[in-house]
Formats: sequence, structure tokens, C-alpha cells
Amino acid sequence: MAGLMSRAGLVVKSKFSKLLDHAEDPGETLDYSYEKQLELLQNVKRGIADVVTAKKRLELQEAGLQQSLVKLDAQAREALAAGREDLARQALERKSGLQQQLQSLDEQTKQLEQQQEKLVASEKALSAKVEAFRTQKETIKAQYSAAEAQVQIGEAATGIGEQMADTGLAIQRAKDKTEQMTARAAAIDELTTSGALEDFTSDQTQLDRELAAVASKSQVDRELEQMKAEVGPGEAQKELKQ
Repeated sequence: MAGLMSRAGLVVKSKFSKLLDHAEDPGETLDYSYEKQLELLQNVKRGIADVVTAKKRLELQEAGLQQSLVKLDAQAREALAAGREDLARQALERKSGLQQQLQSLDEQTKQLEQQQEKLVASEKALSAKVEAFRTQKETIKAQYSAAEAQVQIGEAATGIGEQMADTGLAIQRAKDKTEQMTARAAAIDELTTSGALEDFTSDQTQLDRELAAVASKSQVDRELEQMKAEVGPGEAQKELKQ
């Protein structure tokens, strides 16, 4: 039972594979693959744009922190000049915290720059592959179209194509029917002439036709005798008489 099911599954798969192969259009398959590659390339470009956007936001934050550091440093100096060491210390403590944030932002920015460089390199490589695939795709499609046209022309010329085969069968059937009709018409004409078949389209009976044939023969005989009398005996007959 298991062996029978395995064979049945193999038959079904082979039939399905053959059906898919017959229905598959190489041009459509290549175009679909090219569209998918273009989608992947667009995704990479969007990824680069997102990384650049994130890096720009960090750079803006860094610029804001730099301004804050300059301001805190000036405030610490003013407080110290005014004899307020406590305020100067607070300003310097805040400055230290901002410097740590700035350092963290700088590290994140560098990571984004590295990621951007990798994505740009990937985008260039992928773009080159997509362009090469597009050229190859168009070449293969042109070759397939030319081969398909050549096959169709060859099938039409040799009559092995399905449509031409149907046309050939139709022509042969028409010839057979024509020959059959011609033979039937000849047979009917022969039977009618011999009297085996009666021509219902004529008002003459078989007896009328036979009498007409006898009369025609008698008329021919009379005309022949009359012509002999008018012309006289021929040279051959004169020589025989001599």
C-alpha cells in the first residue's frame, strides 16, 4: 500500500511539474525576479536614508551639547570670579555630565557612520548586480523570443505544429470527401447511362432512350451511305477493283 501511494505521489508530482513547465513563461519569470531585486535594492536605499537621518539627529544633539558646554564653562568662570565657588562647582558638575553624554553620542555617531558605509557599499554592489541581471534578462528574453519564433516557423513549414497538423488533417479530409463525391458522381452517371438507374428529372422512359439510340444509329447509317454515293469509292477501293 505504501509503495502504491509513493508511486501515485510521484506520478502526480511529475504531471504537476510538466504542467508548470508548459505554463511557465521564461520572460515573465525573469521580469518577476528583476522586480524582486529592485524591491531589495529599494529597501537597502531606504535603510541608508534611515541611518543618515538618525546620524543627523545625533549630530544636532551633539551641536546642542557643545553649546551647553561652552555656556556652563562660562558660567563656572563667572561664579568663581564672583566668589561663588559652590555655583562654579555645580556648573562644572553639569558640564562633566554633558561631556559624558557628548562622548556617548559621538560613539553612536561613529557606529552609524560605519553602518552607513557598509550599506552604501552593499547598495553599490547590489545595484551593479541588478543592472547586470537586467542586461542578461533582456538578452535571454530576446534569445528565447527568437528561438520560439524559429520553432513556430519550423513547425509551420514542416507541418508538425498543432495548428498546422489540424490544418493538414482538414485538407486531407476535404480531399477525401472530394474524391468520394467525384467517384460517386461518376458512378451515378455510368449507371444512369447504362439504364441501371432511371433519371427522374427526365420525361423519357428507358424504352424511349433505347428507341432514340436505334434511330440515331439508323440516321448515322443513312448519312454515311449517302455520303459514299456522293463522294464515290476511294482510291484504295478503285485499285482493288482494277
